[in-house]
Amino acid sequence: MPPRPDFTSQRLFIDQPMREGDQIALDKAQSNYLLNVLRMREGTGLLVFNGREGEWQAVLSDCSKKSAGLTIVSRLRQQPVSADLWLCFAPLKSARLDYMVQKAVEMGASRLVPVLTHRTQVSRLNMERMRANIIEAAEQCGVLAVPEAVQELKLSKLLETLEPARTLVFCDEGATLGDPVKALAGIRRNAPLAVLIGPEGGFDDEERRMIMAEKNSIAIALGPRILRADTAAVAALTTVQIALGDWV
Repeated sequence: MPPRPDFTSQRLFIDQPMREGDQIALDKAQSNYLLNVLRMREGTGLLVFNGREGEWQAVLSDCSKKSAGLTIVSRLRQQPVSADLWLCFAPLKSARLDYMVQKAVEMGASRLVPVLTHRTQVSRLNMERMRANIIEAAEQCGVLAVPEAVQELKLSKLLETLEPARTLVFCDEGATLGDPVKALAGIRRNAPLAVLIGPEGGFDDEERRMIMAEKNSIAIALGPRILRADTAAVAALTTVQIALGDWV
């Protein structure tokens, strides 16, 4: 049984290699956050991770008024094998997109793929903001694997680029109501998956035909009510994790 995350200590994402004894210089924003927002002082312990090499105990070092560094002490958790779980979604307006991204990280998505559909309301995304939301969510919820965020692409392009081994879980508001967990029962646990969520107005008939023409596409319904796109993403990822993921 792997050790459980420590939710009492401050966690910080550092995009650098880590080894025991390494000295790491923090950037201006990280230094300001630790020294001036959290009021940490030299020698204070915290947890650090880079999304590749597990979680490490570190201590704050080389502190001045405007800068700080870290000394890497020891590894506390090994990097787990990440699920190959994509969340493909029609972009939303900023506040609701922030929520969706944060929850997708918490739910174990490995890649976030914005998809442009006929009824998509937002065509351009702030990728820097999306990345910041991913990192913040990972820091706060004990996640060690940091999802990749990719640039938006058209639905047709997504369908062209899906590998044959990846099952496309199509969350279709027009699908026949039924048990979505049972609908996924024939898929191998921890198999590569892509969960597809539509825009607020749903997919049009042409898009639905394109999606269902894919050999590895499975349509599921998310209950009798029409869900907002950000709610649908959480519901779909929950269903997938119960049926095929790491919840059981």
